[in-house]
Amino acid sequence: MNPSLLWLAAALFTWGIGEGMFFYFQPIYLAQLGANPVQIGAILGAAGIAMMLAHIPAGALTDKIGARPLLRSAWLLGLLAAWLMAAAQSLPLFIAGMLLYGFTAFVAAPLNTYVTAARGPWSIGRALTLISATFNLGIFIGPLLGGYLGDQYGLRTVYFVAASIFIFSTTLIFFLSAQPISPPDPADPPASLLKNPAYLGYLAFGFFIMLALYLPQPFSPKFLQEIRGLSLAQIGLLGSIGGLGNTTLNYLLGHIKNPRYGFILGQATVALFAFILWQFSALPLLMIAYFIFGGSRAARTLYIAQIRPLVHPSQLGLAYGIAETIGSLVIATAPVMVGFLYNWQPISIYPVSLAAVTIGMLLTLVLHKQTP
Repeated sequence: MNPSLLWLAAALFTWGIGEGMFFYFQPIYLAQLGANPVQIGAILGAAGIAMMLAHIPAGALTDKIGARPLLRSAWLLGLLAAWLMAAAQSLPLFIAGMLLYGFTAFVAAPLNTYVTAARGPWSIGRALTLISATFNLGIFIGPLLGGYLGDQYGLRTVYFVAASIFIFSTTLIFFLSAQPISPPDPADPPASLLKNPAYLGYLAFGFFIMLALYLPQPFSPKFLQEIRGLSLAQIGLLGSIGGLGNTTLNYLLGHIKNPRYGFILGQATVALFAFILWQFSALPLLMIAYFIFGGSRAARTLYIAQIRPLVHPSQLGLAYGIAETIGSLVIATAPVMVGFLYNWQPISIYPVSLAAVTIGMLLTLVLHKQTP
């Protein structure tokens, strides 16, 4: 393995611990600061918009200057955002920190480009899912720690501890070496991505799939606390199990030779997750649900992994950036939709999610042979 991938894995692992400490509790902490369900959905959606605005410029810049400078910038900006959220004692300042943190999602395109360039003999799917697995291993640890600290000392303390962990992660990212850039041939430049029908069709297909996969996620911690009666520690335990599931399923699905098969299996795990939370409340079943929900992140990674054959190498950063923008559009719109559903009838988000994922799986089967 390229030594730089080891440094990157270590940085992602520690960042995953910090993010995992607070990620699952965001809707709960927003409510503690005074936001109602519709407002929470709007806030999460605004964070998604912040993500959406950054991906395309970051992807285009990656193609020109390389991925490493953007990785360093993202880590530093995320560190600043984390300390802003920790210091906030009112909803407006906390929202500002959330939006700034959401903006750091521009790291996705340079991160995927960096891993693609540094992967050596590995397939793109294997490299991306393995690196993603290290982040999710941190996500396995973070919620356990965050749930315990939240119950004992309050959720604000969780943000201070997470921000402190981010200092160490940011230090690690500066050990990465630069990777080569693939400039286009001036004599034979590639066609614009906007004139690439295979790529554009794949984006349209991916938007619906990513929307279906994300629907059951943003309000589940709030649902488990308010409707199922779970404590913060129990929700943290589920989040940690979800991180373990992310790590395990990223590894397993990433090793399937054809990434499309892992892609559809990942969707199936989300369907089962939605069904269990809809129909059951026993903690052991919820633990199973959160473990298998790890397939959602694997599905998203494998969706990205299938982009490389569709575009010219010199356009890869931009292609990844546009695809990540589609994913951020999902994050911007889905919480608002789910917020209205939750305000109407909290449990309704799960049958709606189940129906959407089922349709997505059928679309994948129908379009499977049509996707290069």
